[in-house]
Amino acid sequence: MAAKGGFNARGTVRPCPGFNAYHDAENLRSAMKGLGTDEDAIIELLTSRTNAQRQKIVEAFRSSYDQSLIEEMKSELGGDFESVVEGLLLTPGKFDAKELKDAMEGAGTDEHVLIEIFGTRSNKQILEFAEAYQSENGMSLKEDLQSENSGDFENLLLSLLKGKRDESLAKVDARGKQNESYHVDESLAKVDARGLFAAGEDKWGTDETKFITVFCRRNFAHLRRVFEEYYQLTNKDIEDSIKDEMSGSLEMGLLALVQYTKNPAGFFAKKLYETMSGAGTDDRGLIRIIISRSEIDMVDIKTEFLKLYGKTLYSFIHDDVGGDYRKILLRLCGLDDDE
Repeated sequence: MAAKGGFNARGTVRPCPGFNAYHDAENLRSAMKGLGTDEDAIIELLTSRTNAQRQKIVEAFRSSYDQSLIEEMKSELGGDFESVVEGLLLTPGKFDAKELKDAMEGAGTDEHVLIEIFGTRSNKQILEFAEAYQSENGMSLKEDLQSENSGDFENLLLSLLKGKRDESLAKVDARGKQNESYHVDESLAKVDARGLFAAGEDKWGTDETKFITVFCRRNFAHLRRVFEEYYQLTNKDIEDSIKDEMSGSLEMGLLALVQYTKNPAGFFAKKLYETMSGAGTDDRGLIRIIISRSEIDMVDIKTEFLKLYGKTLYSFIHDDVGGDYRKILLRLCGLDDDE
């Protein structure tokens, strides 16, 4: 739930009080133009400003020096540290658009990245990254999705791209008090659960379209109720039915949507663990999740991470990466909260 001032209290990056975009732009220029680059000053400033504030700094830098702050940073920095700084200075829509483009470029498509972004963004965010994608690439996101994907998984992504998920709020709870939770239609939840059963377990073959429609149109609180009703009806978890009835990318996509619906913070905690477990680090994934969730629910993600893996997210990042790259990630995930 968003706190006063338009920021989310569950994020680790908060608005800077007394913010002055032109003052910050001047400090960033000084950090780049002295003898060597003052990376610590860059880290301190960028991680203590929200994206909305950073966008004003980008504008102020252009106004004051007639230069692109992103291009100046890229000329001074390098490696994964540069990637984090660039991600912080892009609007969320442009950042998601860049990640989607990267996921579809080259040999093969990273379906896991596509479903992570499409399945966890609001209707407004989907519209913003679709517009940014068109603007940056001169090609519609829909066209690239169609050329890089196929079958039911393509249909799932295209349905999510429409941004038609119900986002209506239940303004008054059962006790008559104001709240901001999503509206749940109990009778429709029962209908949806029966519809999913009829489309899968209760027939020869599977009606994938029914699953796609319900998963892409209903709000997440409603879907959680549908999953409960489904279990009551079938004595089977919806995830088990998906595993039995689906395969390939569609199975992966629907399971990801179920897992995010049930526990958003847990979903991202597992994603972060996967970026750092095994041989090597999925730096793109690590950077994407840390940046995209830092103002939304990183506090909850850290709690889930500790619960799932018995170690803090701080310690995982600290042990997995180094240098200024480590410093900036630790600041974004709220190092003071852990250590």
